[in-house]
Amino acid sequence: MKPSGYVSGVRYKGIDNMLENRLKETRRGYWDIVWSRPDIRTRSFFDTLECTSFRIVAETEDQVEISFTKTWNLSLGNNVVPLNIDKRYIVLSGVSGFYSYAIFEHLEGWPDLNVDEARIAFKLRHDMFDYMAISDDKQRIMPTENDRIIGQTLDYGEAVLLTNPVNPNLRGEVDDKYQYSCDNKDNRVHGWISSDKRVGFWVITPSDEFRAGGPFKPDLTSHAGPTALAVFFSGHYAGPNFGVRLRNGEPWKKVFGPVFMYLNSDTSDEPRALWEDAKKQMSQETKKWPYDFPLSSEFPKANQRGTINGRLFVRDTYINRELIPAKSAYVGLGRPGEVGSWQAETKGYQFWTQTDDNGYFTIRSVRVDTYNLYAYVPGIIGDYKYNGGIIVRPEIQIQIGDLVYDPPRNGPTLWEIGIPDPTAAEFYVPDPAPSLVNKLFINHTEKFRQYGLWDRYTDLYPSEDLIYTVGISDYRKDWFFAHVNRNVDKYNYVPTTWRILFDARNVSRTGNYTLRLALASANFAEIQVRINDPDARSPHFTTGRIGRDNAIARHGIHGQYLLYNVDLLGFQLINGKNTIYLKQARASSPFNGVLYDYIRLEGPFGSPQ
Repeated sequence: MKPSGYVSGVRYKGIDNMLENRLKETRRGYWDIVWSRPDIRTRSFFDTLECTSFRIVAETEDQVEISFTKTWNLSLGNNVVPLNIDKRYIVLSGVSGFYSYAIFEHLEGWPDLNVDEARIAFKLRHDMFDYMAISDDKQRIMPTENDRIIGQTLDYGEAVLLTNPVNPNLRGEVDDKYQYSCDNKDNRVHGWISSDKRVGFWVITPSDEFRAGGPFKPDLTSHAGPTALAVFFSGHYAGPNFGVRLRNGEPWKKVFGPVFMYLNSDTSDEPRALWEDAKKQMSQETKKWPYDFPLSSEFPKANQRGTINGRLFVRDTYINRELIPAKSAYVGLGRPGEVGSWQAETKGYQFWTQTDDNGYFTIRSVRVDTYNLYAYVPGIIGDYKYNGGIIVRPEIQIQIGDLVYDPPRNGPTLWEIGIPDPTAAEFYVPDPAPSLVNKLFINHTEKFRQYGLWDRYTDLYPSEDLIYTVGISDYRKDWFFAHVNRNVDKYNYVPTTWRILFDARNVSRTGNYTLRLALASANFAEIQVRINDPDARSPHFTTGRIGRDNAIARHGIHGQYLLYNVDLLGFQLINGKNTIYLKQARASSPFNGVLYDYIRLEGPFGSPQ
C-alpha cells in the first residue's frame, strides 16, 4: 500500500471504480489545503498533503481504521507546509461508505503560516455521474466537464455559457459552481447520482463543530466535474484574510471531521429515491454525533464533552415593554473574541443551536475548553455576546440561566427598510438576462443564484439611480438587492447614488438621530452618506473601503455582516421632505458593491414612535 493517503478508487455494487480513472491517482480523492509562509513571502501552495507513512490503527471484524501521516521538520525547507498531518480513513462493518477525518498540528516555535483553505475533494466518473443533488429544491442533470471546456467563458473562469453540450437540453444555460453554494447550517448532505447505474455518491457532514465561520458561512458543495467537496474553511464569501493565521510560534491543533462518504443504490428510475435515502442516512449520522468509533485520542467521545442550557431574551422597549423571548435565535459557543467575531473565526471549534419558541436553548456535546457565548436573533439588529468566559468540563451541564440581549437602540424607529435577518433576500431580485439563465433557478426561492444580476441594475436604471420613498415604496419591489455600479459601456462602470426620501415632523433641532446601516455583504465598496445635499464636498459619513467577500459575483445573498451606526444632528434635518443619499463610491469593477441587510432611522430618545 502506498503511504500517500490518497483515495484512488472506490468499488461498489460491481463498479470497479466510482472515481475518475482518467485522472492521476493523486487527483481522484484527496485532502487539500492552500497555504503560504508570510515570513518569507513565497507564493501560495495548493497542497494535496501527500503523506510519507501509514499504520493500521485497528483491523477487526467490525472496524478498520488507517492513519496516514507526515511530520514536518526544519530540514524539509520552505516549500513544505510546517504542519504535522494525520489523515484517517474508517470503514465499519455493514456500513455502505467510509469516514475520513484529519488532525492538523503546528507546534510551538514553528514558522509563521497562513492556511487559506482546507477540504476533501472527490472527482467522480465523467461517464457515470450526471445528476447532482444539493437540497430538495436544488437538483438537476448537470453538464460535463468537457461541456464547460468548449463553452463560452463569461466574466470569470468559473462561469460558462454552455454552447454545445452533450445534452442538447442544456444548450444556452449558464453553469457556475458558485450557484450551488450553501450555508454551513444547511449543508448536511449533497452529492451525485448515476442515472444509468442507479447509484449515488454522497458527502455527509454530521456536525458543524469543525467548520469555520459559524452557521451562516456559505461555501461550495458539489459542482460540475463531477466533483463532490467537504469544505472545512475557505475565503469564499468571506475574503482573503479568512483562514488560519499562525504567528510568532503559536501552537495550534485541530481535528477536521469525521465526514461520511455514503454510497447507495436503487432499482427505480427516479433519482429522488436515492436522494431521499441519502437524507435518511444523514439524519442517522447527525443523531450519532459525536461518533464513538474514531480511535484518535484527539477526538473526544460523548462522555468527554459538556452541555450548556439557558434562555435568551431581547430587551427593546420600543418593540415591547416586556422582555421578549428570543425565538429561533442562533446561540453558539466559540473562541473568546469580540461581538460577532465568530463569523471570522477559523482556529477553534464552534457549537451552535437554535432556541425554541420561548427562547430556551441547549448546546450539547461541547468539547472541553473555555468559550464565549454568542447569539444572533432573527428580526433583531446586531449581535449578542455574553460577558464572561464559559468553562466547559466533561459530563457537566452548565445552567447559565436567563440572558438578555440589548440590541443597538438610541430612540424610536422613524422608518425602516428591509428585515434584519441578516441577508438581502427580502429585497427585489430581478430576472436574469434571457441569454444567461440557469433553468434550475427560474421561479426559485434562491433566484439570486442566477448569473449576471449585477448588470441588471443598469438595465433597470440606465440613467437615473434608485429612489425609495418611505411610506410609498415597497422594499420587496423597489429596493434592488445589490447596491452596485452602473455599466456605461462594456468595461467601464461608474458609482451610483441611491436616494431615500422621507417626511419628518416635529424635528428636534438639538436632538440626536441615528441611522443604522446593516450590511449583509461588501466587496471593495465604500458607502458615503450625505444628508439633504448630494453635492456636499465631504460626506457626512463614510465606511471607507470595506469588504472583500465577493458575494455579488458568487451569486450569494450574504457574506460577512457589518453594522454601521451613523449619528445625525437634528439641525441636519428639516420639517418636511428630507433625502438621505447613499453613494457606492468605488467603481473599478462590476462586483464593487454592498448588499444591505436592513436600514433604520431612529429619532431622539423619548420622542414618539
